[in-house]
Amino acid sequence: MNFKDRVIQIVKKIPYGRVTTYGTIATLAGVPRGARLVGGVLHFNIDDAPWHRVINRHGFISTKCLEHPKALQKTLLQQEGIVVNKDFMVDLRKYGWFGDEKHLGDSQLEK
Repeated sequence: MNFKDRVIQIVKKIPYGRVTTYGTIATLAGVPRGARLVGGVLHFNIDDAPWHRVINRHGFISTKCLEHPKALQKTLLQQEGIVVNKDFMVDLRKYGWFGDEKHLGDSQLEK
């Protein structure tokens, strides 16, 4: 399976109401430090996977694409119950997914 197909397959696994980072997707796809490559794959394959669930490592919606603007991504995330603040930031500790069903939500941090 090529990188593009691996990225799409992984992005499809991000649970509804959760987000992950470009870097996490790259690492899971076997190309650590390939975050920008993930962005390119998602840009050209938005109909194949829930692209809006992928944000940058700081929790910000970082798209600069005019076809898929930040406001659209924010709206799609909010429709899933994800809180996005006025600065287009998502709390990765609450909504983050990092490759399995575990995340860094409050209940995980207390353990």
